[in-house]
Amino acid sequence: MPDPVPSPAEAAEATPSFSPLYQQIKVLITRSLQGGEWKPGEAIPSEIELAARFKVSQGTVRKAIDELSAENLLVRRQGKGTFVATHAEQNVQYRFLRLQPDSGGASNTPAGMQRRLLDCRRMRAPAEVSRALDLKTGDSAVQVRRLLLAAGTPVVLDDIWLPAPQFKGLTLDKLVSYRGPMYGLFEREFGVRMIRAEEKIRAVAATNEEAELLAVSPGAPLLSVERLAFTYDDKPVEFRRGLYDTTRHHYRNVLS
Repeated sequence: MPDPVPSPAEAAEATPSFSPLYQQIKVLITRSLQGGEWKPGEAIPSEIELAARFKVSQGTVRKAIDELSAENLLVRRQGKGTFVATHAEQNVQYRFLRLQPDSGGASNTPAGMQRRLLDCRRMRAPAEVSRALDLKTGDSAVQVRRLLLAAGTPVVLDDIWLPAPQFKGLTLDKLVSYRGPMYGLFEREFGVRMIRAEEKIRAVAATNEEAELLAVSPGAPLLSVERLAFTYDDKPVEFRRGLYDTTRHHYRNVLS
């Protein structure tokens, strides 16, 4: 049985300062998403039902849902209602992949990029990973290494670190056999949804091992993209370092 629903006043008390009523409703809906009351891909109650539940106007609920939709937590479907966003949605499957070919062809789609899984193992998290994922010293993490290829040519070498307790049962075989986006697997099999990400970008030189995997010369310039992905409540759940060969590709981001 789900926990009792806090009132908007109680939600306001849980925040450090006053926030508009629609923001309080947004917090309450997000808590329900986090608690699993509505699963990815499922419809949430109508605006009228939510307004009655939270004892606010339908307009207040609509404004909260508008923000959650803009943040890719919810998806509106004309004539069908509002649904919990999922990484299976076509428009969000590869929203964190910013690599584009200089030629202008498809790159961040299954047809444009192939993946080659190299390793998946559990080990004591290195200090940098522990800090990023807010782990305790000595905690275990899962390391996944993979290549992304364009037309058979390696373009990205990813080292992905995940907190081991949340990814029990993740194996190389499971990763290889799953045909959808990796975040879709994390969501479906482990109940972990990536909400947002922060990135650090710098230029580096390829080590001998990295050069061999990416089929470039040792010392060749690479673009290093470090990404920290968060789930609900800004909890870090993935630390990723991608090395990009930008000989024929570029990193494209749209700012608004």
